[in-house]
Amino acid sequence: MIDQLELMRILERIRGDAVVMPVFRANGAWSQVSNKPIRDVPIGTLDFPAAMGIGSSFALGLSLARPETKIILFDGDGSLLMNLGSLVTVGNKAPQNLYHFVLDNGVYATTGGQDTPGTNSASYAQLARSAGYAAVFEFDELEDFDNQAEEVLRKPGPVMICVKTVPDIRGPQQPSGPVNPEVVRGRPQAISNLLKEFGR
Repeated sequence: MIDQLELMRILERIRGDAVVMPVFRANGAWSQVSNKPIRDVPIGTLDFPAAMGIGSSFALGLSLARPETKIILFDGDGSLLMNLGSLVTVGNKAPQNLYHFVLDNGVYATTGGQDTPGTNSASYAQLARSAGYAAVFEFDELEDFDNQAEEVLRKPGPVMICVKTVPDIRGPQQPSGPVNPEVVRGRPQAISNLLKEFGR
């Protein structure tokens, strides 16, 4: 299993000008490593509330609106389960700039660590393939991901990257570490900053 903070350190190193969308639990780790907070759109924070499952639909819309920009989504397995139908929509629309990471820790970490349905039987990789994702990767060792990360981001999307991660179980208002307020911003500020980045 992979520590998501270590995974994100690798991605921050090679992200270029990609827009990164961390969902719920991923916000804590990403806020510790991001060097371009103006190009981050945190989803599911206290300042940017969202329904579970919205990440994949939000990222699809942004990837279609900005086809010249790579969009990296850090989704959770529990969150994706709330909106599995979005995989079919992503496969159908086929945005070549969307990189959909599923951080699969097998639990609902925010609510106490209950197992997610299908923890030992469902395959997000198989679901993505059958939904029409252009490429699918699976990782459970950090070294393997480090060796292939650049290749992953060179593939035309949509790309699903399933990562077995170590659960980070804590209460909804407990950060996983020091939080950078420049990264974890409210919805109006995050959207306003991104529009300025795009010259709008």
